[in-house]
Order: sequence, then C-alpha cells, then structure tokens
Amino acid sequence: MTNKVHEFPFSIAYADTDAGGIVYHARYVEIAERARMKWMMDTTPQNGDIGFVIKKLSVQYIKPLRLADDFVIETRLAKLGSASLEVEQKFVKDNEIYAILHGIAAYIGADMKPKRIPENIIKILK
Repeated sequence: MTNKVHEFPFSIAYADTDAGGIVYHARYVEIAERARMKWMMDTTPQNGDIGFVIKKLSVQYIKPLRLADDFVIETRLAKLGSASLEVEQKFVKDNEIYAILHGIAAYIGADMKPKRIPENIIKILK
C-alpha cells in the first residue's frame, strides 16, 4: 500500500471561528470531510455506488487554528480492508500539526448497503 499524501489547502474565514477568532471544534470535521471528498474524487472512479461513508471518527486537537490562518490538510490512507478503509488527516501549518483526525469509512453500494470495495478501486488505493 502506498503512503501517498493528498494535500488540500484551506484558509480560515470568519464563518469558521467563534467570537474569539479561534476555529470552532466542529468545523475541523467539516473541513476534513471536504479534504477527504476531494482526495476520493481525485483518486477513485465514480461507479454508481454511494462510495465511502464515515462510520467512526476521532479528533485530536493539538493547537488552535485562528482567523486568516492558511494551512493544508494532509490526507493519507492508513489501512485498507475488504469493505472499509481507515484515513488519517492532519491539519498542518508551517510544518506544525494542529489537529489529527482518524476516520473509518465503510463502502456503501447504490442499494445503501455495505459491500466489498470493488477490485478496480482496491488496485488504485494500494
């Protein structure tokens, strides 16, 4: 399996912060989801299935991001199973990690039921 990292640049706007100008904790999840979606769209073909949906998520907040901060979300595949994958996402600014998210995503078919990841997608992700 490759350890290739997908980078998603992002800038913090007023809508991302609380009254003190610090990024609201739930926004990390939303921003990470945008980065994960872009990684999946850039990496895997769309084949009519729903695709990967998050079934478990943990967040480790290390340092607060603030209004007008420019940073990158580094997304990488941590583990690949037959019907799910584990993703690690790091919020990085100036070579420092501000937050780390670990997510497990199940593969869902068009019938909204879990299924094995198609072989063509597994080959791409390995």
